[in-house]
Amino acid sequence: MAISFRNLSVLNYANGFTLWHYRTRDSLCEVTSKGYFKDASDMLKDGDFILVSSVDGGKLVFVTVIDDVDVFVT
Repeated sequence: MAISFRNLSVLNYANGFTLWHYRTRDSLCEVTSKGYFKDASDMLKDGDFILVSSVDGGKLVFVTVIDDVDVFVT
């Protein structure tokens, strides 16, 4: 699957850092797979955090933008 923009929201931002919340019916494994957030690469920045609420739990992930086209979360 891929990101659903309707379920991605900003919780807080300051000094170039954004804390996001993302709710999905996808598993945490899918959400943290390479390319899942690719379509949001123009919104997400290196160092942002995303609080993920998934069908199989929750996770705080760290955003790393790869070559301005792809996003990797850990």
